[in-house]
Amino acid sequence: MDIFDIIGPVMIGPSSSHTAGAVRIGYLTRMLLAEPAVEARVYLHGSFAHTYKGHGTDRAIAAGIMGMKPDNERIRNSLTLAKEQGLNIKFETIELSNAHPNTAFIEVKGIDGKKLSVKGSSIGGGNIIITEINGKQVEITGKSPTLVVEYSDIPGRIAAITSITARHRINISQIHIGRDYRGGTATMCLQMDGLSVDSTVKEDILKIDNVYDAILIQPV
Repeated sequence: MDIFDIIGPVMIGPSSSHTAGAVRIGYLTRMLLAEPAVEARVYLHGSFAHTYKGHGTDRAIAAGIMGMKPDNERIRNSLTLAKEQGLNIKFETIELSNAHPNTAFIEVKGIDGKKLSVKGSSIGGGNIIITEINGKQVEITGKSPTLVVEYSDIPGRIAAITSITARHRINISQIHIGRDYRGGTATMCLQMDGLSVDSTVKEDILKIDNVYDAILIQPV
């Protein structure tokens, strides 16, 4: 437990779960997209679906997708700002099986055409967990530096990737791997110790054969 867990997040809005957590889900979606979003479809489940207008969950997620953090005073005007910035965002309610009550499923399209789907839950006190990226199971909290690597599911790729982090003297605190099928495309999430990680580790991983993409997310 850290001080954040005790006193809660620095935030704009009435609810740490429905506002601060929702901003962080949107923000991590933006970081994973790695380019400005021009379209977003947000499907809200459970408590998110029932109270999103009153608690500002829609504004919070929109703000995060535009790159705002939970303490940004522009969150309350994010839906207006989205229109001004050319972000076409729509919200719908949905029933998801085996999902936390505060869950959002987000489909986004970037300015350069990249498409991404993300499922994330706000689990209390502004804390979140991203559980799915493009249909693959992951586990990202946003509390520590995280590398998300997409690669071909062939022998030796995991060792090649982790050897790069070792060379950079980075300690891995948690690793999670999801794949669509054996020999297909896999997604690895590496959560690392420290307050930040230099971007050169990502650049070195991208040089590995059969690595398609690598995204470095600093703590939020």
